[in-house]
Amino acid sequence: MLKGKHIILGITGGIAAYKCATLTRLLVKAGAEVQVIMTPNAKQFIQPLTLSTLSGKPVISEFFTANTGQWNSHVDLGLWADALVIAPATASTIGKMANGVADNMLVTTYLSAKAPVFVAPAMDLDMMRHPSTVRNLDLLRSYGNHIIEPAEGELASHLIGKGRMEEPENIVKALEDFFKGQMDLQGKHVLITAGPTVEKIDPVRFISNFSSGKMGFALAGECCRRGAQVTLVAGPVSLKTPDSHIDRIDVTTAVEMHDAVMEALPQADAVILCAAVADYRVANVADTKIKREKTQNPVIELTPNPDIARAVGQAKRADQVTVGFALETDNEGANAQGKLERKNLNFIVMNSLRDPGAGFQVETNKVTIFTDKGEMIEGECKSKLDVACDIVDVLQKYLSEK
Repeated sequence: MLKGKHIILGITGGIAAYKCATLTRLLVKAGAEVQVIMTPNAKQFIQPLTLSTLSGKPVISEFFTANTGQWNSHVDLGLWADALVIAPATASTIGKMANGVADNMLVTTYLSAKAPVFVAPAMDLDMMRHPSTVRNLDLLRSYGNHIIEPAEGELASHLIGKGRMEEPENIVKALEDFFKGQMDLQGKHVLITAGPTVEKIDPVRFISNFSSGKMGFALAGECCRRGAQVTLVAGPVSLKTPDSHIDRIDVTTAVEMHDAVMEALPQADAVILCAAVADYRVANVADTKIKREKTQNPVIELTPNPDIARAVGQAKRADQVTVGFALETDNEGANAQGKLERKNLNFIVMNSLRDPGAGFQVETNKVTIFTDKGEMIEGECKSKLDVACDIVDVLQKYLSEK
């Protein structure tokens, strides 16, 4: 999986830097081309000569080479890399990455990198669980970085706890697993809806909900990363498209979303209906702003919006996979399974507003997946990016069976 891959190995100033000799050797042995970038403090723990010998490339530490004046372009490095691995990642470097403090070659390259980033923290247990470190790691996850969790054991302080950099073999495995899964959906077309819909009352007021679109956008990014052709039908959100290869269609109302989905449906191998679609719209939208002074207790008549999930379920072919979402507040499991059957879905992703960290306007989610095979897959509270990986894992299995 790593043969021919361009890997930047960023080494920071921690005692675990000694493991990077083994990590470099394993990456090269796996067929990767490795460019080492060291922070100035990292050179206090392991010599650049060792890493240069193992990688077959001069180690980069500064913006220019002192004896020749050659400029080391962080932009070119960011474009060259297929993956950026920062190991060990100290609390200081994690903080700089999270907050864009570009005061050394490594962090500047990180900020320029287009490739996936893998971060292997290493520090003492009290630093690891400090609120600032926890916050910074959460920020890095929200940016799409992959955190390779540290192991527990005896630390340099001789305390016992979580903070040991993961072993080189496991870091290499994480990279191999990533690239192995990158093309799981190659040749497949996935249609995804995301965000809310907005239904006008008058020219300045509307009916909507609290959906941010983050879960749907995370799913679109994950499907694209795995090689799928992705069509993303998005309600009014401020999110950037996760990847330039994604075909994004912006809509406002439920009717517009329905029409966009039904037009794209024949070409899709799978449909993920993640949007929070308004069930109703205003029957008679006012042409002018409704004045409070002129209208006492106005009555707004509502009319049903098209049921997109039902329409997809009725029109789907036998070789198409459809996935729904159910945000519940009570009788969660029963309601979700009822929707699974009514809408002719292959599986449904249920979350509950009663679960801390789940729902709208947050970076995390906690879901349970119910399948048409009678399976129930319970997940833990994790970042929406990680939840997207779990959901797409199930989708990939369904598509492989089709």
